[in-house]
Amino acid sequence: MAAAANSELPVLPDSVLLQVLALLPLRERLRAARVCRRWQRLAMDRAVWRHVDLSPHRISSQTLWHLVRQRLRDSLRTLRVRGALHSGSKRRILSPALLAALGKRCPQLHRLCLTEMDLRPIPYENVPPSLTALELSHCEIPAAWFCGSAARALPQLQHLVIRNVPAFSDCHLLNVSSQSSLKTLSLCGTYRVTDTGIQRAAPHLEELERLVLRHCVIGNSAVGFIGRHMKRLLFLEISDTYSLTNAGLACLASLQRLETLCLDICDKISSGAVIALCQALPQLRNLKLGGARFEDEVIDKIQASLPHCSFSLTP
Repeated sequence: MAAAANSELPVLPDSVLLQVLALLPLRERLRAARVCRRWQRLAMDRAVWRHVDLSPHRISSQTLWHLVRQRLRDSLRTLRVRGALHSGSKRRILSPALLAALGKRCPQLHRLCLTEMDLRPIPYENVPPSLTALELSHCEIPAAWFCGSAARALPQLQHLVIRNVPAFSDCHLLNVSSQSSLKTLSLCGTYRVTDTGIQRAAPHLEELERLVLRHCVIGNSAVGFIGRHMKRLLFLEISDTYSLTNAGLACLASLQRLETLCLDICDKISSGAVIALCQALPQLRNLKLGGARFEDEVIDKIQASLPHCSFSLTP
């Protein structure tokens, strides 16, 4: 027992400790740097600062400036930040100057996720041009956002996620889709996106592989343009859209690459239309229906007609 007590525990290699430190929340990561010189060196390693999530913390602009100057380097790939939308200009987190510094210090930054941010004083052209993915949740944006001058490089976005941004409209959708080759587009709670917006943007969204539309004011017309132009789609979710009918649903039969389909079913859509659509999609492997009130016999019929497709119902 004494020999066992005196034996030293094996020392973890740097590569393992780097992976552990990278998984720690920001506050614990900074505390780990005070343990010893070795941990301080590892806690400052580039590999630890590739993906930084500040969203659990209500940080100030000064704190973010400090991180940009002292911690965030050219290894940064992902940054998540939460602001204070209704606390006034004194608590504003982002500024054009800070974004410019971020773009200069972190030229490999690809994904930026902003929550509760007031972006109205910030021109879109100040967003780091290295971005390929942008997520906005509960943010405010100006009417002319996603536009910029020819003198400055704009982000070539491939992935755009918009959650509960009330100002996001048809014009925003057209601006961003015409300037980027989007592969992912997720719109949730964007009630100002309409059939007209989908119609105008659809010709620019032919490279799209993943589309999510929740709480958008769209109907058969929008779905028709989705089926006409977005033939590369692998994943499609349309929920909380109560004006969609059997005629609109049939337009999706042209999406021959579709692998996953998630739909909210209202009274205007029949089980027969769902079955006909799914049988016309040779690559379909996952079908999720929400809000459906089908009898057990109808459910059994859907499952029997789709032997190679996983089928589930959600309330």
